[in-house]
Amino acid sequence: MLKCIAIDDEPLALGLVADYISRVPFLELVASCGDAFEAARALQEKEVDLLFVDIQMPGLTGLQFIQSLAKRPMVIIITAYKKFAPEGFELDVVDYIVKPVGLDRFLKAANKAQELHQLRSAAGAGSPLSSPDFFFVNVDYSLIKVMFADITWIEGSGDYVKIHLKSTPRPLMVRASNRNMEAELPKDKFIRIHKSYILSIDSITAVRKNSVFIGELELPVGETYRGIIRQLTGKNL
Repeated sequence: MLKCIAIDDEPLALGLVADYISRVPFLELVASCGDAFEAARALQEKEVDLLFVDIQMPGLTGLQFIQSLAKRPMVIIITAYKKFAPEGFELDVVDYIVKPVGLDRFLKAANKAQELHQLRSAAGAGSPLSSPDFFFVNVDYSLIKVMFADITWIEGSGDYVKIHLKSTPRPLMVRASNRNMEAELPKDKFIRIHKSYILSIDSITAVRKNSVFIGELELPVGETYRGIIRQLTGKNL
C-alpha cells in the first residue's frame, strides 16, 4: 500500500485526485493539502510514499516545494501546464499529467509509482533486484526501462544525453547530464573516456593511445581519462 498526499489549491481538483486515489486498491490517501506549506507539515507528521502535486500554487509552487524536500517521496505532478514538464522530469518525478485528468491516465501514473516502489523495496530487502541489470530514464514524459547490456555508449549533448543502444539505431534522448548518467551506471560495466562520452566496456573492440573503438566507430579519449584506459587494458599505449 502506497501512502499518498494530494496537494492542489483548487478544491475541485483536489477532490478529484482524492476520489481517484480511493479507487486504486494499492493507494491510501493520508492527507489532502491546499498548499505546499500544509503539505510540508503533513510530511513531518506522517510516513508518505507518494505525492500528487499541482504546480501553480500560492506562496510556493509545486516545483519549488519538490526542490525543497531533503527526503523526497515519489512524486507525480498534475498540472494544467505542459511547459513545466522538462523541469519536472529533471526532478526525477515518476510522471507528469496534464489536466484534465481521466481515471485511465491517473491509473497509468499510479502503476508506474507502484512498480518503482516495488523495485526499491526489493533492493532494500536484499533480493536479487538489489543489483539490477536495468534502470529507468525519462523520455517523452514516460519512464523507459533500459537494460545495461543494451547500451553501447552514451554521448553528452548540452542539457541532454544520447543513449545509443544495440536494439535500435535511433538513440534515446534524455534530459540529463553525463555526470548524472555516470552515477546511475554500474562502475564495473561502464567507463568514462571523455567529458562527453561514457562507454560500455563490453562494447569496446580496440584501443589506441588517444581513442577507443566500438566496431568502426572511433571516439576520442580525453587527456584526463587516459589513466582509466591504462587501468582497463593493463598496458601503456
